[in-house]
Amino acid sequence: MLQSDCDHATRATDQDYWGAVRALYVVAPDVVNLENGYWGVMAEPVRREFVRQTNMVNYENTYYVRQRSGADFESVRTKVAEAVGAAVEEIALTRGATEALQLLIGGYNRLKPGDAVLYADLDYDSTQYAMNALNARRGVEVVKFDVPEPATRQAVLDAYAHALEANPKTRVLLLTHVSNRTGLVMPVAEIVRMAKAKSIDIIVDAAHSWGQLDFKVNELGADFVGFNLHKWIGAPLGVGFLYIRKGRLADIDRYMGDEDFPETDIRSRVHTGTVNFATVLTVPAALALHEEIGAAAKQARLRYLRDHWVSRARAFKDIDILTPDEACLYGAITSFRLAGKTSKGDNDAIVAELRDSYKVFTVRRAGVAKGQCIRVTPALYTNEADLDRLVDALAVVTGTKVS
Repeated sequence: MLQSDCDHATRATDQDYWGAVRALYVVAPDVVNLENGYWGVMAEPVRREFVRQTNMVNYENTYYVRQRSGADFESVRTKVAEAVGAAVEEIALTRGATEALQLLIGGYNRLKPGDAVLYADLDYDSTQYAMNALNARRGVEVVKFDVPEPATRQAVLDAYAHALEANPKTRVLLLTHVSNRTGLVMPVAEIVRMAKAKSIDIIVDAAHSWGQLDFKVNELGADFVGFNLHKWIGAPLGVGFLYIRKGRLADIDRYMGDEDFPETDIRSRVHTGTVNFATVLTVPAALALHEEIGAAAKQARLRYLRDHWVSRARAFKDIDILTPDEACLYGAITSFRLAGKTSKGDNDAIVAELRDSYKVFTVRRAGVAKGQCIRVTPALYTNEADLDRLVDALAVVTGTKVS
């Protein structure tokens, strides 16, 4: 077992502990992969379980699916609900957070022509698209605003307060817990309270937060949330879930008039057709490892790894770290921008230089109001030496002399 009684701040730098965690992962050795925001590498116990379940489904085929998969899927749904702190009837499995959020946004049926919906520049592309589509589908005004840069907790709260005040017809606010663009952690609970005081519903994008941060769904205060299981929980690709608080189900339409489940069943809000059965069946193994390592320990370790490189890179010339250092505003993900380098071409060139000259893999992110940037995302298998390579590379790229 990986558990221990030491406090999480101490645990974050416990080399023996994280050495044991790193040993659970097998990753390509030829590059330092700091692009772990796309999805999470399966730890070996999870990968082996995925292979076992894949073999079982392939071997038993439709006999398994017709005879036993229903009960197995319900068991998985129950485990997910318990882990996130929800009732099972508040949870429906999806193919990821994107699908979950599209279903929540597109299915929200309390909008009428003349209403407004609101989102920010740091929200995820596909959720922005879904919000934009509400103009044609529901006849509403779609309003976008920018999150301040540099961000502070108070500046973020002020920006949301101003946007809500300036758009009194707002009925729905999209709110991203952890931005995929910069890693900024939004003060969700406070913004939710602010919006609810104006009778505004909130749809929370928790694609990046659960598993990277330590929380339960009720702590967000939102009635509608979309989650991933293949990012920071470490399940196989292609699984997530949506959450609809008890008493709010009627406000989300059944998906395409689904009749497989009663209208009073949250599962009628999702209909994806044939899924990867082995992926879903592997979720309990991923949850078990997540809980064994410990959500608080994961959060502390990921923040420590982030701090390890950011604390030095902030001093380099002509580099702007976009993610603030306030403890409540960041997790693993942090983005940076070099002075004057705001275009796609600029940032693609920097990504290529880091990759080809220094064997450090990062990713360009677009959509930030003040210009494109580069995202750095360590994982539980990342160590300090990996991040030292990034820092050394950035020193050269920025022309900073390091003593």
